[in-house]
Amino acid sequence: MRAAVDLRIPCASRCPRKKPAGFTLLELTFAIACAAVVVAIAVPSYTRYVARARTAAAIADIGKIHLAVDSYRTNNNDVPPPDLASIGMAGMLDPWGRPYAYLSFNGLKGKGAMRKDKNLVPINTEYDLYSVGPDGDSVPPLTAKPSQDDIVMANDGGYIGLASDY
Repeated sequence: MRAAVDLRIPCASRCPRKKPAGFTLLELTFAIACAAVVVAIAVPSYTRYVARARTAAAIADIGKIHLAVDSYRTNNNDVPPPDLASIGMAGMLDPWGRPYAYLSFNGLKGKGAMRKDKNLVPINTEYDLYSVGPDGDSVPPLTAKPSQDDIVMANDGGYIGLASDY
């Protein structure tokens, strides 16, 4: 009796090959490039949004402090408070983590410390109230570079906003 010969084709050649799981280098490179484009567009937009939100918060805070100062003046014969502690707002910080700047003109000699416009005329008559802005630096003339990002109250409360827009 003769032994039976197995004439079947081995599985490696007759079975369909399974595609290996995972991504090719080209697919990964394309995905990373797409993510980089999205990040390059989103980050500057988000940064501008955060800056506008902080500016709006500082404007609102200065308006709130201005109302408290006016209330104090009403109760004290039109004399502004000597400092923000007198109205209970000494510990109030601007959106950049710095205290708001307040300068009462009551008893002040000269105009050196007063905030000034482009003609070097004081922008307020009773007191100055402002935030030094994101850079943390400020000088009295609003036209100076360090003061351009300050959030100021001018025209005795008629304007509250960026010094560069005043």
